[in-house]
Amino acid sequence: MKQTAILLTTLFLILISCTSPAEESLFDRLSLEEITIDQLTEGYENGDFTIQQVVEAYLQRIESIDRNGPGLNAVLTINENAIEQAAELDSELLEGNRRGKLHGIPILLKDNIDTYDMPTTAGSRFLEGSVPPEDAFIVKELRKEGAIILGKANLSEWANFHSSFSSSGWSGLGGQVNNPYELSRNPCGSSSGSAAAASANLAAITIGTETNGSIVCPSNANGIVGFKPTVGLWSRTGIIPISYTTDSAGPMTRTVRDAAILLGVLAVTDESDELSLIAEEHIQTDYTTFLNENGLEGKRIGFFTGPMGNHFRVDSLMYQAVRDFESMGAEIIEIDQIGTQNIGGDAFRVLLYEFKDGLNKYFESLGDNAPIRSVEELAEKTRELAIETEQFDRSLIFQAAEAGDLDSEEFITSLENMLTQSREDGIDRVMDEHNLDAIISPTGSPAWKSDPVMGDNFRLSSSSPSARAGYPIITLPMGNIDGLPVGISIFGRAWSEGRLLEVAYAYEQGTNHRLVPQFLD
Repeated sequence: MKQTAILLTTLFLILISCTSPAEESLFDRLSLEEITIDQLTEGYENGDFTIQQVVEAYLQRIESIDRNGPGLNAVLTINENAIEQAAELDSELLEGNRRGKLHGIPILLKDNIDTYDMPTTAGSRFLEGSVPPEDAFIVKELRKEGAIILGKANLSEWANFHSSFSSSGWSGLGGQVNNPYELSRNPCGSSSGSAAAASANLAAITIGTETNGSIVCPSNANGIVGFKPTVGLWSRTGIIPISYTTDSAGPMTRTVRDAAILLGVLAVTDESDELSLIAEEHIQTDYTTFLNENGLEGKRIGFFTGPMGNHFRVDSLMYQAVRDFESMGAEIIEIDQIGTQNIGGDAFRVLLYEFKDGLNKYFESLGDNAPIRSVEELAEKTRELAIETEQFDRSLIFQAAEAGDLDSEEFITSLENMLTQSREDGIDRVMDEHNLDAIISPTGSPAWKSDPVMGDNFRLSSSSPSARAGYPIITLPMGNIDGLPVGISIFGRAWSEGRLLEVAYAYEQGTNHRLVPQFLD
């Protein structure tokens, strides 16, 4: 069956390459642009199209737009079994069986999320061809729900924790991801491929991961909805880590409703993840119940002004968003700071220690087939392979290799201070003092030009308060600057996903700022 699937996929891609550019694509014939989970599900039930047709259409679109055509370079690996799996799901539907809310929904995963049938590489040359022994916990849940894993998305290598500076969206294995709005622009990182793919309609939905900004920043730059939930709401088992304390996977979609659907599907307790066990009492099985068009009425919203003043046109969009919030019934309270101390140094030390510990455990999980056994070995091989330090210095890998273990007093002190200052003395304190439902702030600036020589040109960010606390944050479009999207972030207390979705949905429905990319060169 596997050889048959490979042959079918190869023949299909040959047919794609022979199709005249003027001929309407299967993707267009099926009207899949901007299609939602609900619309796909309804189309399957009504017989408007089959799951196999939809999967073929997305594979064709990946080939024509990502691999050729504009050349987004957002997809690293294609699932060679996708068409065969789609046919199986079609058969199940004909028999009256629907696995779950994602039956037949095509999805792309960031390539630091384990899949038993495809390599998982984090974009590193050293993990090229590394196929883990089993799926990540969330991937097992996706398959149970009937989702089709189309493939793996390119990313910033090691989730952008490798060098003192870098170009977001670049990996040694996959190269540079490009922004679908203007191809010379950067997609931001590290979930760059997931964001670009979702925005360019290369899949119905995608999943990224975030430590600090790696979901919300690329969602900002690529004009989509990105949601990092409270750390622990989604299992991290089988995901190549940076930080046990602050890592989480999350939805990257074109609508708030799709993010809410995906959030609920994967909010499942995992006994292998201790923080997931803590999340159990907070889990909602259906987050779409929080979606309310009038959800801003009577809300007290904090406006975090710290990131303002770095780009006057972003400021103008943000002030318009504030007026929109007020017109929809919210009361706005300006907040100039959230934390009372600068904890950047503590947060960085936590990342170094936890990156080493987590990566060593991940390498161990690969068993006898692990191409790398430890972070120390990774550092050694990085020094030996000239191409590895040809473009970026890899200083974070070298620093992590020299870090101690998690019993270190330096680590324990840094972790305690980071959590206290970001939680009790940070977000929780501010929200208590002002009786807030949520906090808003600009997510970032418009996408900058990709620059492999000088690296990223970040102008502003608002992700650190929630990231260091391990608290939830959602971003969605609030407008554009010369055709480049800019997002607004909404964040709050631990386990406040429902409240954040309510606020985000009301704003989305009242403004509708999503802009379909045109792949300008």
